[in-house]
Amino acid sequence: MPRVKRGTQHLKKRRALKKKVKGFKGGRKKLIRLAKTASTKAGAHAYVGHKQKKRNYRRLWQTRINAAVRQEGLSYSQFINLLKKNKIELDRKILAELASDQPQSFKALVAELKK
Repeated sequence: MPRVKRGTQHLKKRRALKKKVKGFKGGRKKLIRLAKTASTKAGAHAYVGHKQKKRNYRRLWQTRINAAVRQEGLSYSQFINLLKKNKIELDRKILAELASDQPQSFKALVAELKK
């Protein structure tokens, strides 16, 4: 069986890794062994960060909706309950945007729910 030389693949893999860790501090961007662990940990932290970002935005939307609804004399939980009873399927992102950008239409929505 002929001998297979894998020098090109070896370099390609290392180049890709170095490209991934470009901008990291110290040996984490220069040394392959450190770069590998840095890359995997960065990926893990990025994954967790995506989940946290979604969580944080949902909390922000809830806070904004609550602030807008309190001016109308309802609590957040009562408002969400009324939405579900009236089968209005608007998500929290849209409701928060309505409350901040178009307060008149949000007030109209709340008034309609109160009936």
